[in-house]
Amino acid sequence: MRLRALIQAGVALLASAPITCAVSLVELDTSEAGHIEIRSKVHNATGIRYVKNSGICETTPGVTQISGYIDVGTNMSMWFWFFESRTSPKTAPFTLWLNGGPGCSSMIGLFEESGPCSVNADLNSTTLNPYSWNNLSNIIYIDQPIGTGFSYGTDLVNSTEAAAPFVWTAFQVLFESKIFSKYASREFILATESYGGHYAPSFVTYFEEKNVLIASGAIHAVPIVVSALTINNGWIDPLIQNIAYLTFATYAPGYGRLQPDPVLKNISNALYGHDGCIAQEKACYAAGNSTSSNNICENADRYCDEYVYFPAAHGYDDYDVRQNSSNLFPPQYEVDYLHKKDVMKKIGAQVTYERCPDPPYDQFVYTGDLGRTWLPQLSALANSGMKILIWAGDADIICNWLGLHASVLAMDWYGNETLHNTPFINMTIDGKPVAAVQNLDNFSFVRVYEAGHEVPAFQPEAALEIFSQVIRKEQLHSV
Repeated sequence: MRLRALIQAGVALLASAPITCAVSLVELDTSEAGHIEIRSKVHNATGIRYVKNSGICETTPGVTQISGYIDVGTNMSMWFWFFESRTSPKTAPFTLWLNGGPGCSSMIGLFEESGPCSVNADLNSTTLNPYSWNNLSNIIYIDQPIGTGFSYGTDLVNSTEAAAPFVWTAFQVLFESKIFSKYASREFILATESYGGHYAPSFVTYFEEKNVLIASGAIHAVPIVVSALTINNGWIDPLIQNIAYLTFATYAPGYGRLQPDPVLKNISNALYGHDGCIAQEKACYAAGNSTSSNNICENADRYCDEYVYFPAAHGYDDYDVRQNSSNLFPPQYEVDYLHKKDVMKKIGAQVTYERCPDPPYDQFVYTGDLGRTWLPQLSALANSGMKILIWAGDADIICNWLGLHASVLAMDWYGNETLHNTPFINMTIDGKPVAAVQNLDNFSFVRVYEAGHEVPAFQPEAALEIFSQVIRKEQLHSV
């Protein structure tokens, strides 16, 4: 009787749109288009609940969008928003976009950077983005960890390493569901920025470890094989990036000197002095995952922020050296838009949107995660021959390109010496220089001209072209 009632309720819902759905590993499809899938008894507290074709954001005729929640554990609901590719969706790759923070919503990337639309200044309408990455790929934006953006419930994530299993679980739920299973065999691209410099090497390494277990028969699960990885203005190696703050403040290429001599001297003393930033970061690295490492790494990060980063960036917007107040561009119109009750109802959001809430961030702070390096894991991925793009807007301060370039030059991989001797070449679009590029086999480092922290917001055409070349596994080149 319960099953029949659920089916009848599902059929009744077909008369209205958008339709809210729930699925798990056991599903029933009661419509030709698959709009209704009904979850039976929850399996291990996982499943998905979604709205299909809400009419919000992606209004391109015939392009499917799906938004909702992936339940990755008891009281752990992870928000996602998926957009079908505008071109050849049945064969296009599958891209995961993650923003950083830690604890910042991927709705930032959706509405301000690479997504199908942006919110207008009236805070009540949207405009299609002609440079959206779903021109070329099916793409999903996920808010993680729990408590970020529209995600809600119990947040058990206090480090980069702790975040990986929940993201893996999310894709197990998605790829085992009827509505997303067709994407499991596609080329999988992970695109991320900022704290994604931690997330990306961690998550891909974790996925690969799981793939080995799957192949050996030790576990039964869906393989997640990442074919390409992109990190935009990433926080990868704190020690190297902190040294680069002094370099960037002394002379930011293309923008000049940021701070006067007395400030630069104080920063240098804080970096190189006894028990200074460098010494403390080295102690953090040496501590590894020991019981004392949380405190050592947290103290190192706090010290470096206060005495190195803050004075280096003083007087400028952290994310764009050309701006002198907080985040003038890109505008954050989506925050007000996503707070609207009618918008929330249409897309299936259950809680009030928070762009970059403090609680998830604080959990990472207390374990010293911000002071730890993921350069060894990134080096191993580069050494494996994976397609990797490390790129950076050259006007960003907080994850400036000088620090990122120094980080990739420090990678321990087969291409280390060759990369040191590889000159930058200009990449042009219709004859206009848009970036400086180093290519080595499947690895590319890119300095994007006249772009802040969120590269696709500042240089949307260049970002889309670079993404298209990554998809095609090409070395970056002019067009």
